[in-house]
Amino acid sequence: MTLNCLVFDIETVPDTDLGRRILGLGDADDDAVAERMFAVRQEATGSDFLPFEQHRIVAVSAVLRSGEQFHVWSLGGVESPEDELVSRFFAGLEKTQPTLVSWNGGGFDLPVLHYRALKHGIVSRRYWEVGDVDPGFRHNNYLGRFHWRHIDVMDVLAGYQARGRASLENVAALLGLPGKLGMSGDRVWGAYREGRLAEIRAYCETDVLNTYLVYLRFELIRGRLSPEDHEAEIARVWEWLEERGEPHWQQFAAAWDVT
Repeated sequence: MTLNCLVFDIETVPDTDLGRRILGLGDADDDAVAERMFAVRQEATGSDFLPFEQHRIVAVSAVLRSGEQFHVWSLGGVESPEDELVSRFFAGLEKTQPTLVSWNGGGFDLPVLHYRALKHGIVSRRYWEVGDVDPGFRHNNYLGRFHWRHIDVMDVLAGYQARGRASLENVAALLGLPGKLGMSGDRVWGAYREGRLAEIRAYCETDVLNTYLVYLRFELIRGRLSPEDHEAEIARVWEWLEERGEPHWQQFAAAWDVT
């Protein structure tokens, strides 16, 4: 099997500008607006997890594995505005048309990216193609839940059933992978308000590498990677990690149980 995949993950914070408008909060500061957004959601649903359109993207991280390339990075820079991050994501997809891979991407990341692309007017013809122009996309496109241009590994492993879903953290533990390293999604807003965006991006990168490693095991169990090819891909990741000097990658390598 020749891999040509882009594994992705996003991190978000409340869109306080939108919250101000829909809740009529006038000049309230971001902390007050976010607190009210969470409270309204909690009262309505029993959970403070905001609707997709109320999330603003602050980090997009990816693993690219194509040909001889293997690379893990966060799109843009620490100061890049949201429209640049979203534009870079869809531009890369438009150019290379890889297999998209995610963990719960169909249930969160992609819907949020859709709304933010809508907000910023970001065009991506190939992503939205469903066979009207290219018949090859009719039965295999990025939008179809049961298609393979986007593989939501969590959704597939759950048998497309909500009761079968597992967290990336637990599946990483099942496979002896590092999992979460000092950060989690529910702590991103606090970290963002403290100006720790570099830390958020590092966390997003480790999440996306965990997802890639789970994806490799998935391709092994469905017979698309031979045991030898799977071992070679793991070795490639280790070789990449050993060349990294950044603290989050050193921590990742130290936490990886290879016994």
